[in-house]
Amino acid sequence: MLIRRPHRRDRADWERLYAAYAAFYHVQQSAEMRARVWGWLHDPAHEVECFVAEGDSGLVGLAHFRPYALPLDASTGGYLDDLFVDPAARGSGAARALIEAIAAEGRARGWTALSWITAEDNARARGLYDKLAKAAQWKTYEMPL
Repeated sequence: MLIRRPHRRDRADWERLYAAYAAFYHVQQSAEMRARVWGWLHDPAHEVECFVAEGDSGLVGLAHFRPYALPLDASTGGYLDDLFVDPAARGSGAARALIEAIAAEGRARGWTALSWITAEDNARARGLYDKLAKAAQWKTYEMPL
């Protein structure tokens, strides 16, 4: 399993994975939305970054992440926005490798924490997350704008 930044030639594989991620969470996503995010990933001025997991037959996973300020702590942390592994590659270690790559990147940048959320009913993912991190005490809220 190779963890790396996405190359321009990866767009079709990345789009396949990202569309499957949206479908997993029942999110309506258009080709235009995926194009916008793909553009962000290749814009050095944009905060969102990506690692992909490459297997023998192409990309099998993706992880989008970004830095974020922690004012109360006067530090910078990392936020894992999206993590998805193709169902055929689950159990391969791709998800763990992607998270560990982001954590290593964060350590190199001086981040003090790596945070993410997942659905309460995402038991398989939570099994891995419980091995890598501790559940936060904070409840998440969303206000549509």
